[in-house]
Amino acid sequence: MRISKQAVSTLLLAMVMMVGCGTTQKNLFKASIDYTIRDGVIILDEPARSPNQRSVLELRCAPIETVRVGFVGLGMRGPGAVERFTYIEGVAINGLCDKYPERAERCQEYLDRAGMPRATIYSGDEGYKALCESDDIDLVYIATPWQLHVEVAVYAMNHGKHVAIEVPSANTIEECWQLVDAAERNRVHCTILENCCYDHFELTTLNMAQKGLFGEIIHAEGAYIHNLEPYWQHYADNWRLEYNQAHNGDIYATHGIGPNCQALNIHRGDRLDYLVAMSTKSINGTKLTKELMGKDECKQGDQINTLIRTVNGCTIDMQHNVMTPRPYSRMYQLVGTEGFANKYPVQGYTFKLDQIKSVATDENGMPDIEALDHHSFAPSEVAIEMTKLYRHPVQLQLVDGIPLQEYSLQIGGHGGMDFIMDYRLVYCLRNGLPLDMDVYDAAEWSAMGELTRISIENGSKPVKVPDFTRGEWDKINGLTFYFAE
Repeated sequence: MRISKQAVSTLLLAMVMMVGCGTTQKNLFKASIDYTIRDGVIILDEPARSPNQRSVLELRCAPIETVRVGFVGLGMRGPGAVERFTYIEGVAINGLCDKYPERAERCQEYLDRAGMPRATIYSGDEGYKALCESDDIDLVYIATPWQLHVEVAVYAMNHGKHVAIEVPSANTIEECWQLVDAAERNRVHCTILENCCYDHFELTTLNMAQKGLFGEIIHAEGAYIHNLEPYWQHYADNWRLEYNQAHNGDIYATHGIGPNCQALNIHRGDRLDYLVAMSTKSINGTKLTKELMGKDECKQGDQINTLIRTVNGCTIDMQHNVMTPRPYSRMYQLVGTEGFANKYPVQGYTFKLDQIKSVATDENGMPDIEALDHHSFAPSEVAIEMTKLYRHPVQLQLVDGIPLQEYSLQIGGHGGMDFIMDYRLVYCLRNGLPLDMDVYDAAEWSAMGELTRISIENGSKPVKVPDFTRGEWDKINGLTFYFAE
């Protein structure tokens, strides 16, 4: 049968209209989850919660007197975590696992130095399975290459283990849902190891925000700007450059977005609504992958820019750049109706005069408060006094009679924030408390990688951020760091 040109045109037009009205376009638009385009906005499918699952918001599990830990991935980040855990009370390090057995074996030195029993060594591509199946492990600490995070985490949770996963905890939206479903199905903790949430400036600033010093937060900025040129060749099997070469988007967003989501009470009264992302062309990245991998293309743009809007009308500005010689920056910034905080490139605070007067007393008044100028940061002596007054309760938590902030500086790990992160994880597990960061944080922050790629590859169209809490984002009023009574 012969089809007329007019009939063909009509058919093509109908197909285009179907796309615009919301036909599934997984193959065309390259996503791990099916989605539709409605009124120019990309909306990903959100799987329904299975009958055998329940929300794990503020999950409390039985206290664990001695947290028995197994570490998986002992290349760049893992060994430092093993060493830090030897300084935490109530810990037994029972498993050390890496693809290469010699790397796991080297970590025994930390246990020897601390006078702790040696751990069982697991190795090979699937050595983690035996570790997860072991009956002497409570917590699996995952510091493998990104591509293995979810595979190991889900296997561990399915064997009743709590998991802590390095960043990003997942690489695709599908993987994010796998983490959420496994945590809900098994009723176990799944936390993201986002150390930047425990940076001393971020903790103090978060406390100021929660105490209302900045008024209502309306905007935040975050980034991962870090020239990785000296490090590329040190990632085992070249896994990190391979990932950058194959994926565009803000694939390492959690350092920047994590602290901002905490200040904005994301999934604790607000949620990320949609984002728009764009990328520069790849110049340094293409040159690098040509030299080290022999490939002519690098999909990762040298600079990624993302704007996010929340349901309550706040905005977040995010950047990613690991290819150019920009100075290191996480761009941490909070903009409030009554005050402002900034860490990079210049650290400081700005407050309305009335805000400072409201906290000044005879005992701890602010020096030179009349000299406050909205055109510049508050004088250093004012900022110092404010940070003393508003240190976060986590920073003041006592360890052997020493505030955790000071104690962490003795141990190290990115200025102590790594140790605070690990200490809080163990503390909450030992006391049966909700963790500071949960599986929904892990999913939301890690989802930025694929969501930004989808936006970029579709002409910077807006992309709705999935609601990983499945409608429960406003059931909790604000972020709480829990302490034992």
